Amino acid sequence: MTDTETAARSDGQTRTRPPLGGSTGPGPARAQLTTEAGKTRIADGVIAKIAGLAAREIPGVQAMGAATSRRIGQLRNLVPGGGDGATRQGVSVEVGEHEAAVDLDIVTWYGQSIVDVCDAVRRNVIDQIQSTTGLKVVEVNINVDDVYVEGDTDRQQQQQGQRVQ
Repeated sequence: MTDTETAARSDGQTRTRPPLGGSTGPGPARAQLTTEAGKTRIADGVIAKIAGLAAREIPGVQAMGAATSRRIGQLRNLVPGGGDGATRQGVSVEVGEHEAAVDLDIVTWYGQSIVDVCDAVRRNVIDQIQSTTGLKVVEVNINVDDVYVEGDTDRQQQQQGQRVQ
């Protein structure tokens, strides 16, 4: 086992951090909780979904994901059955046997305190993951990708509509 692990994120960036709680071996990564009565395995996608839903519960979060992934998500939602990944959009997780680390890409509303929104998101993600899975969340990194200004989308659509007649 190495002293660090390198993680590739959905936005193409890579990051190195110490390994989490042990190796899960080949195949899909899963958290494994072992008790006297048996083993419970939790897939990474489950942790990502919990984190995404927890982040979206915070009022200052307008959207999740970097600009490119939000556009791809919009296209995916147009295809029947293609919207399943929406709750995990903008979420990257690393899961060990007893610990998890989460990376989030969010868009906040203009006028909201980015610091307050990120603190609330971080607390809620940690609370939800720890209470629902029993995994210790060692870090929640948040990248604020954009600030949404209400009316910007409407103005852009009007400008595009005026150019194409």
